[in-house]
Amino acid sequence: MAERTKADHNCAFYRDFHHTRTGTLRKLLIALAFLAPSLAHAADITGTAKVRAGDAVVIGNTRIRLGGIDAPAIDQLCLNTRTERWTCGIAARDELAKHADGKTWTCHTRSIDRRGRTVARCEVGGEDIQKWLVRSGWALAYTRMSHDYEADEKAAREAKAGMWQGAFIAPWDWRVRNKKTVILGATKAPDGAHAVLLASASGPVAPSPDCTIKGNVNSAGECIFHQPTSRWYTQIKMKISKGTRWFCSVEEAEAAGCRETKR
Repeated sequence: MAERTKADHNCAFYRDFHHTRTGTLRKLLIALAFLAPSLAHAADITGTAKVRAGDAVVIGNTRIRLGGIDAPAIDQLCLNTRTERWTCGIAARDELAKHADGKTWTCHTRSIDRRGRTVARCEVGGEDIQKWLVRSGWALAYTRMSHDYEADEKAAREAKAGMWQGAFIAPWDWRVRNKKTVILGATKAPDGAHAVLLASASGPVAPSPDCTIKGNVNSAGECIFHQPTSRWYTQIKMKISKGTRWFCSVEEAEAAGCRETKR
């Protein structure tokens, strides 16, 4: 009987210990769950950036989307002051690269977007780079997410800076090919400008010599990208009507939701 009582006592001890340990662990996990967003929010990423687009860079292995703004896609077209087509998306990318060339970036993490990119507010040499892009006319304030740069957009519009000197469509409307969107900019757009501005720079010839990756849509509706060394690269004909487009990097293709061909 004594042995049974001792065994019962030991079982009760271990049961209470297990419950206590489990309860403590559960509380710790709950605390970490609440703490994790704060840690992610506070994380800073520092280094030299590789510019992929007017609002996208890579620092180390981290893909970063510049938050609070929206810049034209690489293959977006605008009109210049003579109402001629020009690749404003490439211009925005190149102006950012030139402005920040060789400088150290510090990006303050805000969130992670649905494409797995880090959304951040970035400084280059102590300068708010999003503010510079919007005020220089190479990006718009993305007011669906933030109102931080509305005053800078107003200043760019009044100064006819960057894209504002000509005519263009807001990047978010261009991506969904919104035919009812207004045409922005200081230049009076000619008749038929909507069709031109909603088109893509992607065609038989790449919009830039360094944009050599081809993207197309397969029979399942997936976007597939092909590098020059891939098997089917030369057989893909670049026609806008067939949904093909050029990419300047693997990162850009993946950011657009495309995957690399398996062959």
